[in-house]
Amino acid sequence: MLVLLLAVMIVGAACTADDDTAADDTDAALPADTDTETDEDAEGDTPAAEGEILSAVQDRGTLNCGVNDAVPGFGFTDEEGEFSGFDIDHCRAIAAAVLGDAEAVEFRPLTAEQRFTALQAGEVDVLVRNTTWTATRDGAEGATFLHTTFYDGQGMMVRADSEFQTLEDMGDTAICVLSGTTTELNLSSEFTRLDLNYEPVPFEDNETLQQAFEAERCDGWTSDKSQLAGVRSTFPEGPDALVILDETISKEPLGPAVLQGDPEWAQAVDWAVIATIQAEEFGITSENTADFEGSDNPDIASFLGEEDPEEGTVLDPGLPGLEPGFARDVVEQVGNYGEIYDRNLGPDTDIGLERGLNALWTDGGLLYAPPYR
Repeated sequence: MLVLLLAVMIVGAACTADDDTAADDTDAALPADTDTETDEDAEGDTPAAEGEILSAVQDRGTLNCGVNDAVPGFGFTDEEGEFSGFDIDHCRAIAAAVLGDAEAVEFRPLTAEQRFTALQAGEVDVLVRNTTWTATRDGAEGATFLHTTFYDGQGMMVRADSEFQTLEDMGDTAICVLSGTTTELNLSSEFTRLDLNYEPVPFEDNETLQQAFEAERCDGWTSDKSQLAGVRSTFPEGPDALVILDETISKEPLGPAVLQGDPEWAQAVDWAVIATIQAEEFGITSENTADFEGSDNPDIASFLGEEDPEEGTVLDPGLPGLEPGFARDVVEQVGNYGEIYDRNLGPDTDIGLERGLNALWTDGGLLYAPPYR
């Protein structure tokens, strides 16, 4: 098979939420490097051959998942080295679908600059790292983006005791921002649109940025709202010391990305994610799958890998690498979308994000699963 050299350019692809926005507040939520970082040139590697990655993952018996390890709620590592978060659970869902074991995952922490290079080099099988889907990333960066898992947007966080109520109040201020990111570009565009002067205070990583913000070197901190929500939840002075302004500066659709050229692998990953959404639509959770056994709804029966009550056969949709009933493994081992969201980002967590745009379409959100039939 011909190996096509992939020339990769690094243009600001956007993603506040990319490190991209980790899930945000208000309508999304929180910190850590954000995908918003413009990706550094990735050495052009070749597109994947059809079926190559899927076969490699199943032969290896482990999924290599590129993640963030510094964004509370999305991808975070605790003192014991344990990974947790919304994106982490989606890695587990993919492993459950493809390998039948949600724990068969090797988490590979990556910076915003490293992520696409690692994907192209085959160091990871999939990126689930608060990364924003943009035209450049879907094209020149050589990635294929799949079902959006989190709809985010860039915002601005300020101290609660400041006089800033809206972005228009922030003329002639200093703004902390990660350098080389789409967040930086979006900030410039928005303040130009508002005809406001400001001083960007760029940093290469979130740790030094937060130190500067805590030392009050900046009047505001801009990133994906989800990331800001995450930072706010763990702020040393307490979450009430900070406020995230209402305005949303950009669109940040976050979701998994795989290497271009392997549609079978892309399908497998896509339907693993879709299964979590479909399960919530059906009302199926990690605790009640047994209650749906023997359902007279052929779609639910097929979803759980049971015989169609009318046809007497098990529906095999022919999805590459996925056995009939793979969705049951996903839901029983990881949960449906609502469970994943509530466990990591919901109102009862420190992040405290309402579903907003990330609610099901039946509840006024944007989440929608293609029919499972």
